[in-house]
Amino acid sequence: MARRMLAALFLSTATASSGFFTQAFAQDFSFSQVTVEGNQSVDAGAIVGLARINRSGALSMAELNDVYQNLMRSGLFESVEIIPSGNQLVIRVVEYPVINVINFEGNRRINDEDLAGFIQSQARRVYSPSMAEADADTLGEVYRARGRIAATVTPRIIRRGDNRVDLVFEITEGRVTEIERLSFSGNRAFSDRRLRQVLETKQAGLLRTFIQRDTLVPERLEVDKQLLRDFYLSRGFVDVQVNDGAAEVARERDAVFVTFTIQEGRQFRIGAISTVSEIDGVDAAEFEAVQRIRSGVLYSPATIENNIARMENLALRKGLNFVRVDPRITRNDRDGTLDIEFAIVRGERIFVERIDIEGNTTTLDQVVRRQFRSAEGDPFNPREIRQAAERIRALGFFSNADVNARPGTASDQVVVDVNVEEQPTGSLTLGASYGADEGVGFNVGLSETNFLGRGQTLSFSVSTASESRSASLAFVEPAFLGRDLSFSVNVFHSETEQEQARYDTGSTGFRFGLGFPVGELSRLDVRYGLSEARLENYRPLDPAKPNPTLLAEVARDGELSSILGYTYTYDTRIGGLSPDRGFLLRFSQDISGLGGDTKYIKTELLALAERKVLNEEVTLRAIFEGGALATYGGYSSRVNERFFASGKIRGFEGNGIGPRDIPSDDALGGNFYAVARFEADFPLGLPEEYGITGGMFLDIGSVWGLDGNPLDINGNAIDTGFNPRASVGLSVLWDAPIGPLRFNFSRALQKEAYDRERNFDLTVSTQF
Repeated sequence: MARRMLAALFLSTATASSGFFTQAFAQDFSFSQVTVEGNQSVDAGAIVGLARINRSGALSMAELNDVYQNLMRSGLFESVEIIPSGNQLVIRVVEYPVINVINFEGNRRINDEDLAGFIQSQARRVYSPSMAEADADTLGEVYRARGRIAATVTPRIIRRGDNRVDLVFEITEGRVTEIERLSFSGNRAFSDRRLRQVLETKQAGLLRTFIQRDTLVPERLEVDKQLLRDFYLSRGFVDVQVNDGAAEVARERDAVFVTFTIQEGRQFRIGAISTVSEIDGVDAAEFEAVQRIRSGVLYSPATIENNIARMENLALRKGLNFVRVDPRITRNDRDGTLDIEFAIVRGERIFVERIDIEGNTTTLDQVVRRQFRSAEGDPFNPREIRQAAERIRALGFFSNADVNARPGTASDQVVVDVNVEEQPTGSLTLGASYGADEGVGFNVGLSETNFLGRGQTLSFSVSTASESRSASLAFVEPAFLGRDLSFSVNVFHSETEQEQARYDTGSTGFRFGLGFPVGELSRLDVRYGLSEARLENYRPLDPAKPNPTLLAEVARDGELSSILGYTYTYDTRIGGLSPDRGFLLRFSQDISGLGGDTKYIKTELLALAERKVLNEEVTLRAIFEGGALATYGGYSSRVNERFFASGKIRGFEGNGIGPRDIPSDDALGGNFYAVARFEADFPLGLPEEYGITGGMFLDIGSVWGLDGNPLDINGNAIDTGFNPRASVGLSVLWDAPIGPLRFNFSRALQKEAYDRERNFDLTVSTQF
């Protein structure tokens, strides 16, 4: 009975209330005046404008609610009341206070100035709780991006007089949550160690204080997944899938364990290769002749793309527009090969209407535009646009560069949009170096790689060591005369005070050059230089018995050299088709005698071949190097023009081999040198994140030959013959935080009695 009575009372009350609200919402309120109360900083007229009140003088309850919502959405008021009173509409507000100052408390790893750059709240503006909460979330993300997953940020306000508040962000930074372990599941062809070398993310180790990439950044893991896919694809694993990059946080939130799950699939090689033409009058044999692909090599998308680009470039040179090369791939699971058919087909007739460039506030449009091989009105080539985007990113001027094509004003037109975000391109470099011959050295450099927004490089550097000093000023224009032609100018001055050689050298001059590609992987650089070379302050071991050769060369004082030279380089390591091998060939000649005092031809050759074996964990390398100095016109070479092979044959000091006046212990250098170096770099079993690997080497070579028949201080002939030297040794390579260090432990196997050995050598070069 009691329950039935309560239910009846509730229903009657609800019915009465419903009738009241229905009647109230149906009622219109008429007014002739609007009054604003409680405002201090915001003008009454501005408040009425924000309310967007109907000027008819009549408002329904729904319209009053809209007025209320409009004012609250402005973010200026802590509370709002809408009160109809007779013929007046009263708007009573409580304004949010104005922010007096913004403080950060508890932060030690990131300073106040940097944190202030991430938030939207500003002093002397109205405080907004929602904005303060959003700022706190942003700061939390900043800390999490730096590996401090447990960081918390809480906004607080301290009320002051005159409707002002201090906004304080209370920060608990927490400890850095490092990636304790990077592991892989499903990988059979490559070890965890090899795959870790591919990733941007690194595993924390012994030097975790210095490593900057051993913290968890979710965006970086996505990049790592793509890097792993590209790594496998370039090695023939066409079915590879990188399914996940799962990150598990330890219970104490002080470590992260990341696991990548990989399905490798089968490795494929390139099978039969053919070229067909589906365009009348186009000979497929001409296009097949420019291909650089062969059966039996590992399949790689880059190999296919490079050959397509080569064939499409041929079509452009022949004046064939709207020609497209389609790769048609036939899969042979039985023998693990992919047959490639390059089909020359007619593409769509689409033209580039225009190229729009945005975001470049400093860099001139022409710097970006010259990265495109096509211009307005040319046939549209999607592959060329993608390659242009890569060239723009490779400039290093932009932190982000997006290149996209969209429909133009007609169906056969496209507009290429280039959106870039510029980044600083100037740098101040402070450096240190160490060499067993040069000692400890320091250098200071100023460089601007986008000078005046023209893409030019201007640099100045000064370096000093215990036995040498140098300074140089250089300028490079990468697109001289608007072409793929670099122009460079270099002014230099250097001095050496070689205690082991007991004489000083100096050189002052300038050099300018032109460089341009002569092939896909080759380049030619030509140069001209004018310099004065000095040989002075000869300090013989016995002042009463100076070496006659050196004495005569020092007496010639400074000599002017006018040198015309060139260097040809062929390098497959940059754009080659095989990721596990590479080849470098460099040939150069300097011809001195176009004016000046010196007359000689100096020729040098370097050939390098390297290959990675044993799942690409061991690198084998062979280097052959040689040089010849030939004088003419009765000119005799000087010691600062001859070869010493310093550092080219390990196990010997600088100036430690070659022709030598034995009684005076003066090294004279040689007109010829030849060196063969064989190296192997391999892991030592230490964690990859330590950056410590091992190596072994065998060096064979010699320095020989002098002009005339030089005599020593006793009148005896100096040995200038070809006397081969050989050394063997072990290396420890450490990719240290301060720079790459190399420790060489060597022993001479073949030497001359007068050679000067060095069984241990350490080199380090760093910038900080």
